[in-house]
Amino acid sequence: MDTTRLKDYFTGLQSRIVAELEAFDGQPFRSDSWQRPEGGGGMSRLIEEGDFFERGGVNFSHVTGQSLPASATAVRPQLAGRAWEAMGVSLVLHPRNPYCPTAHMNVRCFVATKEDEEPAWWFGGGMDMTPYYGQREDVQHFHRTCRDALAPFGDAVYAKYKAWCDEYFFLKHRNEPRGVGGIFFDDLNEGGFERCFALTQAVGDAFTQAYLPVLAKRRDTPYGERERDFQAYRRGRYVEFNLVWDRGTLFGLQSGGRTESILMSLPPIVKWRYDWKPAAGTPEAELYDIFLKPQDWLDGSC
Repeated sequence: MDTTRLKDYFTGLQSRIVAELEAFDGQPFRSDSWQRPEGGGGMSRLIEEGDFFERGGVNFSHVTGQSLPASATAVRPQLAGRAWEAMGVSLVLHPRNPYCPTAHMNVRCFVATKEDEEPAWWFGGGMDMTPYYGQREDVQHFHRTCRDALAPFGDAVYAKYKAWCDEYFFLKHRNEPRGVGGIFFDDLNEGGFERCFALTQAVGDAFTQAYLPVLAKRRDTPYGERERDFQAYRRGRYVEFNLVWDRGTLFGLQSGGRTESILMSLPPIVKWRYDWKPAAGTPEAELYDIFLKPQDWLDGSC
């Protein structure tokens, strides 16, 4: 399989997103290229202590190996052990202002090969948003953009991938969602390569349209130590999900990936407390009572 088109798209996507984020923040992203001993490498683009983003990273990776890890073959265990090639862009952005949500996006392609057999390929990805102080109009905008990006691929696709996202980004040990969801898909190969590649591009291209308008609306909202403290506490859930449940993190670590790039998704300031609960009627309680309940955010009205 010729992966040149894939690489051109993913590297171009990384460059375009970083350019938009730099313009929004006002500070440049650091570039850090790396090589993986077993095969391949990538480019990490990072910002820390920016004017707006407290920490953020936009990674491109193109890595190869001789034995596909189990974390990449949950749906297709028969592919475990094959030679493989993986390529994609993954990003996580942590704004400093607690009224601005954290966001994640990932688009990727895997190819598994075996001598004398056709390569097996599949795409995966999605995006989701994690607010600390929720605003319904922000969540609606994010989900509406996801829906519109997937509309050309079928009326039922958004609903399917939205439900998949709610199921995937769920902390089973806490019995709560990570945030307000978005869309998620994996092991995508139905409809042929061109359809699957086009759908993956539509998701990647829609991210800044879904996220940056939310940030622009909230970036100047005043906040104090109370809000920063709650943000740090809720960021702890983000860390727990990424280290305990996230397949991408597990794949990166199991496949000998670059630890600095894999763990760039973790926030810089985090707090944990024992059995803490927000007081009833507070803005912090509203996050639990309203926004951490999977629901139809568009509600047929958008």
